[in-house]
Amino acid sequence: MTTDNYLALNGLRIQPGERVLTRLVISRLPSGAVIDVPVHVIRATEPGPVLLLMAGMHGDEVNGVETIRRLIRRDLLQPTRGTVIAIPILNIYGFLNFSREVPDGKDVNRSFPGHPRGSVASRVAYRFMREIMPLVDYGIDFHTGGAARANHPQLRCVLGENAGIDALAAAFAAPFTLHARLRTGSLRATAHALGKPIIVYETGESLRFDEAGIEEAIAGTLRVLHHLGMGPEGPAPARPNIVCHRHRWLRARYAGLFRAHVALGDFVTEGQIFGSIADPYGEQSVRLEARASGYVIGLNYMPVVNQGDALLHLAMPV
Repeated sequence: MTTDNYLALNGLRIQPGERVLTRLVISRLPSGAVIDVPVHVIRATEPGPVLLLMAGMHGDEVNGVETIRRLIRRDLLQPTRGTVIAIPILNIYGFLNFSREVPDGKDVNRSFPGHPRGSVASRVAYRFMREIMPLVDYGIDFHTGGAARANHPQLRCVLGENAGIDALAAAFAAPFTLHARLRTGSLRATAHALGKPIIVYETGESLRFDEAGIEEAIAGTLRVLHHLGMGPEGPAPARPNIVCHRHRWLRARYAGLFRAHVALGDFVTEGQIFGSIADPYGEQSVRLEARASGYVIGLNYMPVVNQGDALLHLAMPV
């Protein structure tokens, strides 16, 4: 909860002007080791909105973790008013095991709002909803592509329904902004039901740093802080923001070894050859034609593919 003077979190009363690192205890491992989630709270002396910056919902998505780490290390999260709550890693279990999930195999981002006696994923979600969500006015949830699929820097949100979300997306000004439907059990859907604008930023692939995407994320966060009146003007976007209301994956019609002939950020026209799939014995190779036009915002880097595997994610501009 918040009052005129202090912010109550994890049993603490955090006063205006204070900077605190607290830890939310989630559970214990079978070994007895306690797993907790570090939470940075940075408050200005002047009242204002509370902005959540969170990463590591999936433990193998390290670009968001590094984004928040750099923001903290470079001392860029010093609001001139209001409060920043920064959580570099929500899913500590997955982070320690280089895994998307928690030990029970469930996805934290399909487990909201959670339950105090549910699975591990459900307990993580519940503790977040109990301790953090009531404090939040706005949020940025940082993610990374998974399963050898890389994402071009992009923002995902529901456009045209909430003025606060539209304004956040415009302020962040990622290279691409996608109109993305809500998924049941996700943080974004749960926040949407509560009227709390949260946007999702995606870049790179799991377990690897995407330097350009990380710096885009830092710049976008600074622009959001300025938009909310919480900080100085951020760096100007390096390129125009492209808004896309439609996007689709092109999938493999054959199994074999996939080679892409395009790169992230490229524009592909319908009928263009975007890659090939060959059998591993050198007997045949099939060229792949795009069945739609759009920008390449996602690309499968796994050479071995099965029928139906996602190969290329295309975004269609307005």
